[in-house]
Amino acid sequence: MIDVWTGLLMLIGSGFCLVAAVGIVRLPDTLTRMHAATKAGTLGAGLLIGAEALFYSDLGISLRAITMVALLLLTAPVAAHLIGRASYRSGVTPSDRLWVDELKRDNDERSASDRGGSSSIPGD
Repeated sequence: MIDVWTGLLMLIGSGFCLVAAVGIVRLPDTLTRMHAATKAGTLGAGLLIGAEALFYSDLGISLRAITMVALLLLTAPVAAHLIGRASYRSGVTPSDRLWVDELKRDNDERSASDRGGSSSIPGD
């Protein structure tokens, strides 16, 4: 029965990884690509790691799998945020699908403070 659950987790995890890969190729801009890679990719990798822990049923392997999933869940959103912010600041034009542009206001205020204007950004 464990083999069935392991196979099911592997199939679902592989499906999510495939969706992430297709999203990276098909989506229009960096922000949406990064979203597909972090959401579906993290879930897919977590399910694959969970399938491995379930298959071996060893305490050491299970603890390593839990540690890997925890680190993946902690680092993937931070990396995605940094990639998205760096691409925005480097001048990559976002898609027309972007409705709310909160970084535009921050960049306008930052450029105003660089020109000598007043800034409402704390710490500037």
